[in-house]
Amino acid sequence: MNRYPKLDESALSVDQQAIHDDIVNGPRGAVVGPLRVWLQSPGLAKQAQALGQYARYDSVLPQVLSELAILVTARYWSSGFEWSHHVPIALDAGVPSDAVDVISRAKRYAFEDAEMQAVFDFAVELHLLKNVSDATYDKASTLLGQQACVDLVGICGYYTLISMTINVFDVPNGEGPDLPALDVGLSDYFVA
Repeated sequence: MNRYPKLDESALSVDQQAIHDDIVNGPRGAVVGPLRVWLQSPGLAKQAQALGQYARYDSVLPQVLSELAILVTARYWSSGFEWSHHVPIALDAGVPSDAVDVISRAKRYAFEDAEMQAVFDFAVELHLLKNVSDATYDKASTLLGQQACVDLVGICGYYTLISMTINVFDVPNGEGPDLPALDVGLSDYFVA
């Protein structure tokens, strides 16, 4: 059974059309991947896409840090569409290519940049431990500020929702690189 819904853009309801138009006329410019799934539930789509716009485009985190958190989330959830879509964006924003490779294999990476390391550690702990240690929080808060920590939780949470949608509804991968399959369990994610 194909779970990825077909979306006839010429037959959208009034509510679906309004959300579709908001997305197309916003910074995304197109309704792709999980956004097409969400249009099946216009109320969810309206709220989720607004949160997504903030998380991706309007948070206090610079794009390179947001994209790093998105890649960690995509890897944690093994979300192929999100990975293929965001790797090129992350690389363009300044995430080192060797870091992308290491993250794709769910391994720890030592960044030269302290802010990138703080975001990586925060996102990894948040996913694996469902919380962050005081040391990790204090480092991120000192380097980036409290609002950035709030936004970082929001980014990881939003992209968890995206990843769940991608995985449940078999959203096809995008045009970017494939996310490699792993033969390890979650307890082995992001270890040295």
